[in-house]
Amino acid sequence: MGVLGVMSFVMVWIAVERFLFLRRVDIHAFTDPDDLRVTLTRHLTLLASVGANAPYVGLLGTVLGILITFYDIGQSGTIDTKAIMVGLAFALKSTALGLLVAIPAILFYNGLVRRVEVLSADWHKAHRHEAI
Repeated sequence: MGVLGVMSFVMVWIAVERFLFLRRVDIHAFTDPDDLRVTLTRHLTLLASVGANAPYVGLLGTVLGILITFYDIGQSGTIDTKAIMVGLAFALKSTALGLLVAIPAILFYNGLVRRVEVLSADWHKAHRHEAI
């Protein structure tokens, strides 16, 4: 769950930083479309990676939690329904947390990519008119 906490922090930090940057960027200061694209999309790959991998990290936590629960059952030699249910519920929290990190990350990523597309189109439109 610690890894998912770090991923969550990184996701929020990148989303806020990119949102604020894309609100104040001056696209007319760029003369090369590649420089513009690189600047506008900085850190978006990391945001997409968090969104794509957080469910897998959560699933890994769930699998490890289930393994620990079964190991404890095997070591005790008794079947305690309460202990099993508590162990499985705790294990499933990792999957829920993974989804809780991934869903907003993907939403932020898609929103930021859309903003990058709009800014790039505005830049191309402005430079097309300058050429005429």
